[in-house]
Amino acid sequence: MTATTSSIGILGGGQLGLMLLQAAIDWNLRIHIIDPDAEAPCRHLATSFRQGSLTDYDTVYQFGQSVDVLTIEIEKVNVDALEALEREGKKVYPQPAVIRTIQDKGLQKQFFRNHNLPTADFILTDNREDVARYTEFLPAFHKLGRDGYDGRGVQRIASADDVGKAFDAPGVLEKAVDFAKELAVIVGRNEQGELMTFPTVEMVFHPEHNLVEYLFAPAEINEAIDRQAQDIARRTAEAFGIVGLLAVEMFLTKDGEVLVNEVAPRPHNSGHHTIRANVTSQYEQHWRAILNLPLGDTTAYQPAAMVNLLGAPGHTGPARYEGFEQILSMPGVFPFLYGKAVTKPFRKMGHVTVMDTDLERLRQKVAEVKQRVRVVSN
Repeated sequence: MTATTSSIGILGGGQLGLMLLQAAIDWNLRIHIIDPDAEAPCRHLATSFRQGSLTDYDTVYQFGQSVDVLTIEIEKVNVDALEALEREGKKVYPQPAVIRTIQDKGLQKQFFRNHNLPTADFILTDNREDVARYTEFLPAFHKLGRDGYDGRGVQRIASADDVGKAFDAPGVLEKAVDFAKELAVIVGRNEQGELMTFPTVEMVFHPEHNLVEYLFAPAEINEAIDRQAQDIARRTAEAFGIVGLLAVEMFLTKDGEVLVNEVAPRPHNSGHHTIRANVTSQYEQHWRAILNLPLGDTTAYQPAAMVNLLGAPGHTGPARYEGFEQILSMPGVFPFLYGKAVTKPFRKMGHVTVMDTDLERLRQKVAEVKQRVRVVSN
């Protein structure tokens, strides 16, 4: 059996799984998906699809036994089951130990500190009462230790008056960073230790909902900052020893320092544009990495941007994409829809990759796409 004839399982069938499937089809890979949602985006494209919990030990263990290689598109999975499968010789990538560390923001931050990776100062907290003891540390962000996702599980605690907003559960109180930009670098690493990074991107987050609204690639930073970001991302992936993809989100401070914010052990929102804009997409790179194949060239064809299509406020119900035909008439504009039947406010429903050789024209196109497209309910 060769790598490309292996039976591969993915825990999770959302939009990242969908784009992994699209890349897998090129190589005729047999991909089996499990997801708790019977209407998950991957349900029709996978070799097989089953509905099931990603956090139930027996469900994950039995699914893992049915495939040769097991991977994830979301971190909220039963790691105990993955560790049991790994002990029995199953290939599980990224490795369960990596997922376990990254699942818990407290363990994640402690990992950065232990491996001398630059990160904002932080205090581990047990509950809301604990946060109240550290008012001299404010302003800070309180991050839920586990299960925060897409902006949920983060609260800004500006002063003692805000302590009531803190989570009454284990978390991390992280010093607020006065940053100039938010950057990200995606790293691919295979079993042999071959490592390849994608160009540094610059992310712009939604001001209220703490999820990526759009990004530009490459980031508008000088060469020294870029080298710093690329080096930190490489060091982070090497410290984890990850097999697969690692997305490293970073802050660029106003003093020119680069700090690791958070990491994700899977394809990431900051790499969606690579499907069109780079020689190898992050999704193809994921398959290359976990199947221990040579990693692909990550060179960008030209400057690109990515706009997330988020469900419009006040709209819940069957999804309709206003302005879709208008953007299809624009050169260098490529929409991707995730197959989610129902839209909700700020739900990720798709994205649009925008490309242009001229940076000013690129920014104008991004503004036009943002203005024209709305995801509303019928």
